[in-house]
Amino acid sequence: MDYRKLPHGGEQISILGLGTSSIGMAGEKDIRATVEMALENGVNFFDMASADAAPFPVYGEAMKGCRDKAYFQIHFGADYHTGQYGWTTKLDTIKKSIDWQLSALKTDYIDFGFLHCIDEEADLDRVLDSGVLDYIQKLQAEGTVRYIGLSSHTPRLAHRVLDLGAIDLLMFSINPGYDYRHGEYAIGQPDERMALYRRCEAEGVGISVMKAFSGGQLLDAKTSPFGKALTEYQCIQYALDKPGVLTVLPGVRDRADLQRILGFLNASSEKRDYAVLGSFTPTDTVGTCVYCNHCQPCPAGLDIGLINKYYDLARAGDALAAGHYGKLEKTAGDCISCSHCDRRCPFQVKQVQLMQEIQAYFGK
Repeated sequence: MDYRKLPHGGEQISILGLGTSSIGMAGEKDIRATVEMALENGVNFFDMASADAAPFPVYGEAMKGCRDKAYFQIHFGADYHTGQYGWTTKLDTIKKSIDWQLSALKTDYIDFGFLHCIDEEADLDRVLDSGVLDYIQKLQAEGTVRYIGLSSHTPRLAHRVLDLGAIDLLMFSINPGYDYRHGEYAIGQPDERMALYRRCEAEGVGISVMKAFSGGQLLDAKTSPFGKALTEYQCIQYALDKPGVLTVLPGVRDRADLQRILGFLNASSEKRDYAVLGSFTPTDTVGTCVYCNHCQPCPAGLDIGLINKYYDLARAGDALAAGHYGKLEKTAGDCISCSHCDRRCPFQVKQVQLMQEIQAYFGK
């Protein structure tokens, strides 16, 4: 397993986590076996936005004696105290649900307390006005909540919450379909979505990824908006390559699903390669570096993806990006204009021209 560091805290989070949206259908025995298998393979991040209440007590039993090896992402607004899932912005109901979740999970603390599924301006206003964020912050001050997060599909709303300076982690829907304006949650223009990822990285807010497969639509040519199927591994790598992303949270149904997902860790670069996207992305989204490194190896030895990332982060307001760029062994000024990268880029970035722009920006 590979791990990425939470910027605001330093915790090492597994790049593959576990979503619970579908596992409730597996039955108690299989749920427990799947959780135990995840822990044995180094998975330490568990999102608890479940379709029903069934997984919670099973997770609690499975985590006995190893609670410190797992991070729970728990949603303030996902209501389970009745046994069924419900969405709410009412503070009293949220308190009841959180108490129930803590009891079912047999824990007295929450690693990540999330404002749950805030997609509309009115929803955010209700959550803020009713004191839900204040409540989470109070629990944080008491030590019950370690970090605060937001779950959303809407870049505009995520920016509003980032403006508050209150969150450490954003749960966001990232996949090629949504990023290229296909699907129910394809909210925001492509550049707006990428700007959100860059802002998160610039401000030290990690991203946990939901809907990496677009609910399975991208995995079937009949339902893929591109008319071609992608693989799970391509979708996972696509999400992991985005700025700020710490972990991808596929929803698994059982051990067989988990075993297949874990295969990503040993998959070849060819099986993870999503360069095929360059052949069917919309024409108005080409020409943007997505740091996929398909341009490698650079004959001049430049880390082209990283140079582009620091450039984008610096323009997004990351005060440290220029310093990181300056410490690179080779910078944009070392480009020899051979056009190797231009020929290899699946997203048709004019990289030689861009290197000149980056050199002028940083002055080196």
